[in-house]
Amino acid sequence: MQLRKELLEIKCPVGITQNVIAGKWKLVIIWTLKDEVMRFNELLRALPTIRQGYLTLQLRELEQDGLVHREVYREVPPKVEYSLTDMGIKFLTVIDKMFEWGTEYLEFMKSQDIK
Repeated sequence: MQLRKELLEIKCPVGITQNVIAGKWKLVIIWTLKDEVMRFNELLRALPTIRQGYLTLQLRELEQDGLVHREVYREVPPKVEYSLTDMGIKFLTVIDKMFEWGTEYLEFMKSQDIK
């Protein structure tokens, strides 16, 4: 794994976090991998509106940043599985808090008589 050295130039921990999770699908991919190891096509089925190329890109970035592990099995046809690393698992606590906040915010929006 080759971590991005340019992240060291960001002095703010919030900025580092924002940079690592930037991307429309990264949080959803992490959340989807929270309970199981998945193959690429399983992830595609779990995220039906993502384009295949974009899923590949987001997985590569998450792997490069040390949140996702990619295991390649030497067999025919090739088998590749994705799972969370220890750092990815630690990030789930952040996503859990985001889930709680999002639930509260949804209730807030419903109470505001939005038209």
